[in-house]
Amino acid sequence: MNVLIACEFSGIVRDAFLKRGHNAYSCDLLDTERPGPHIKGDVRGILNADWDLMIAHPPCTHLAVSGARHFKNKKKEQAEALEFVRVLMEAPIPKIAIENPISIISTMIRKPSQIIQPWQFGHGETKATCLWLKRLPKLEPTNIVLGREHRVHRLPPNPRRWIERSRTYEGIAAAMADQWR
Repeated sequence: MNVLIACEFSGIVRDAFLKRGHNAYSCDLLDTERPGPHIKGDVRGILNADWDLMIAHPPCTHLAVSGARHFKNKKKEQAEALEFVRVLMEAPIPKIAIENPISIISTMIRKPSQIIQPWQFGHGETKATCLWLKRLPKLEPTNIVLGREHRVHRLPPNPRRWIERSRTYEGIAAAMADQWR
């Protein structure tokens, strides 16, 4: 299966699909953190290629409700971010998953198909993650753990905080690669 992981610089989801024998590429404006098939650039330029599945992680900077106190000052940025999400959702790819935290996508475009937590996939942490699915089943939990640490929400401010917050958990990536075919 040809798999596009859009807006991913970490390589975590891409590598999960590669390990299961898929032809997977990540694509981001940034270089990848892990060696592997990666297209550096704007994903909009490759959406018409021969992809079977796209998992997209559009930037949440202007979308996540965690930044709601700034919404009144970023109307233009929000409109552009929502348009980007719409382009991803309407891409000519048979199966699509859009991943984002709790965000205005839910009110401005549509409600998510599913909300998952890291603790459902082997990580003792909370981080509500919304999935908007097209022709894909909801992810089934693979390893429910008791831990409920709010680590990501409590990260201290620093220049690399956004990087840590944006990485997909390995257990979630493995579930995607195992369950979405």
